[in-house]
Amino acid sequence: MNLKKILIFAGVALLLFFLIAEPQQAAQLVHNILGALRTAAEALINFAKNVVA
Repeated sequence: MNLKKILIFAGVALLLFFLIAEPQQAAQLVHNILGALRTAAEALINFAKNVVA
């Protein structure tokens, strides 16, 4: 349990460092992730429409 807390703290600290040190790259990463999620959702919707049709 103690190791889990340490790893979570280290992950959050690394994330904050990345956000502060490279905000434009962090914003681009978020944009890319959201774009990928949108594409996946659209593919799933198209699949469901084709199955029902």
